Amino acid sequence: MSEINMDIPVWRKVTLTKEEAAAYSHIGINKLEELLKIPNCPFVLYVGKKKLIKRKEFEEFIQRSIEV
Repeated sequence: MSEINMDIPVWRKVTLTKEEAAAYSHIGINKLEELLKIPNCPFVLYVGKKKLIKRKEFEEFIQRSIEV
């Protein structure tokens, strides 16, 4: 099975990996992991055991927050 690289800009993606979210937000991966463990985290999406970050909800979370 071949993998297709579509090079979608981060700001157009629906979900982000932890690495993409860290680069996009300048929040470290360790801090993101901590946030994703919060019960009922509004921006986590589980795909099996993998955690993805819902970009719009993540952006809204950052907008509402004054500290992480």
